[in-house]
Amino acid sequence: MTKPLQLSCYCATGSGVQPFVRRIEDNLLRHSYVLALLLLLSPVVNFARETPGVQSPAFTTVPELSAGFDLLYRQRFAEAREAFASWESRNPQEPFGQVAIAAAYLFEELSRQGVLTSDFFLNEKKFLHGIEGSPDSERMSHFRDAIARACELARERQKTNPKDGEALLALTLAAGMESDAESILQKRHLAGLKSMKKANGYAKELLAQYPDATDAYVATGIANYVIGSQSGSTRFALWFGGIHGDKKLGMEQVARTVEDGRYLRPFAKIILALAARREKQDTLAQRLFGELTKQYPDNEQFASEYAKAMSVPSGD
Repeated sequence: MTKPLQLSCYCATGSGVQPFVRRIEDNLLRHSYVLALLLLLSPVVNFARETPGVQSPAFTTVPELSAGFDLLYRQRFAEAREAFASWESRNPQEPFGQVAIAAAYLFEELSRQGVLTSDFFLNEKKFLHGIEGSPDSERMSHFRDAIARACELARERQKTNPKDGEALLALTLAAGMESDAESILQKRHLAGLKSMKKANGYAKELLAQYPDATDAYVATGIANYVIGSQSGSTRFALWFGGIHGDKKLGMEQVARTVEDGRYLRPFAKIILALAARREKQDTLAQRLFGELTKQYPDNEQFASEYAKAMSVPSGD
């Protein structure tokens, strides 16, 4: 602050020096502006790369979406879809809106088919080969339409930023849901495994950049658990196709969503509790189903599973 003042005073007495001094002051001023701009932009650039905006459904809890998922877990599927569609209509470029709509259709069909129950999970034939009969064709058509639209929106975002967190989460969940639909409901097991591999790949890419996108862990966890549950010969064959699985790791990954998930935390609790029943970790299953029953007392399915889990003596 003192040097410019001293130079200005000197200029008043030195007629040939004044233009030179002015050039120095102009350069100092320009450099000050550049430095200030860099200081202002640097944290903004880092924030944009590391932490998405506050309205991001992938990285913050959006109340309207959270309320929609709450309706879904209470098995009020039509109302859940209305809530998701309302949010999506005001955020048409966000792929998560279509992901949520697809989830409501898939969750309804899985519930209707009794997939998210111990009767299904503890039946090795059903667990590894899928439902008996066929899913509702109209519901599945709506599901596929929402999945396709979510993927389209995600890829549009990736044209601007290939590592866009919103896009990667949408692709992760879309591929995970496709895998569930193909392998469990449509019994197209090879297609289901390929979608599972895609979901796992998207999730790894997402979580490497954004480890707080905790809903994605349920996709990698289910993939690891289901593949790890296959017979030794099947796992060996899948290994040559680049498809790997580990039951213990899968449960640990699902537990990450149970701990910190935003929208899929109750879903992760269901999956982890049912996996715990399969692995005879009955204390864990009892705790999780107890929490779900307390949180959603009007969901008879949770109450039924809690009663079944409590009837089994603790084995761990």
